[in-house]
Amino acid sequence: MSRELSPREIAERSLIKTYRKTLWNPFIAAVKRYELVSPGDHIAVCISGGKDSVVLAKLMQELQKHTEQPFELTFLVMDPGYNPANRRLIEENAEKLGIPITVFESDIFDVTVKVDKNPCYLCARMRRGCLYAKAQELGCNKIALGHHFSDVVETTVLGLFYGGQVQAMPPKLHSKNFPGMELIRPLYCVHEDAIIAWKNYNDLHFLQCACRFTEARDASGDGIGESKRQEIKFLLRELKKTNPNIEKSIFQGLHGVQLDTFPGFKYRGQAHSFLEFYDGAFDGFGDN
Repeated sequence: MSRELSPREIAERSLIKTYRKTLWNPFIAAVKRYELVSPGDHIAVCISGGKDSVVLAKLMQELQKHTEQPFELTFLVMDPGYNPANRRLIEENAEKLGIPITVFESDIFDVTVKVDKNPCYLCARMRRGCLYAKAQELGCNKIALGHHFSDVVETTVLGLFYGGQVQAMPPKLHSKNFPGMELIRPLYCVHEDAIIAWKNYNDLHFLQCACRFTEARDASGDGIGESKRQEIKFLLRELKKTNPNIEKSIFQGLHGVQLDTFPGFKYRGQAHSFLEFYDGAFDGFGDN
């Protein structure tokens, strides 16, 4: 008679069996395609308490378990000012799923609640800075964030519609302010729908953003409020009804940008015009 599996074991098994095609395979594809993990890495997996970062933590655990190229993991939780119930939910989920978290505190919510202009952008920047600093203090050389395929597509459309620029979210990047540190996004090829399906399959309940801005969005009645990202999410959902592959097309487009068709673009922060190479005189970008 076989023993009954624990919730942790069921969750782990479902990652590589039930959701192998939609979670495990695209996760591995991103890790390999973008060379996100190297032997000897010490990676801080940053856990916000939401579904994306938690599934990332479990996938990274599975990767560490099955890889022949050893690397270290630290599961880092920053408390930016959660109320006790939200803090407790993060800790209970971590214990239930077997994630040994390291928690540290900051006052980010207290700071951003006083800001009227771009508070979510400020919050994200401050969070990232705190995570880099703590990860570096703990001896890590990389931080892993839970941004997924859907985030990449939505960010691209958001930048085009409201930022006046074609800008993507890269799968990895070097930190400008923390030398020797890198940011990686191992869920880059994983669709949000797959994460939601895994969460529901395992009857898991995770933390939302838990700040006053998302509370206002949820109270708005339309699920959008003042959130432009939610607006783009809903727009893409409508467009998928007539073009199911629209997100895939946008994602593929990010990997096939035709610079010679653009009237202008930036490279390493420097603006360029198509006129620079229109008559064949352009000699490349150089090393700067």
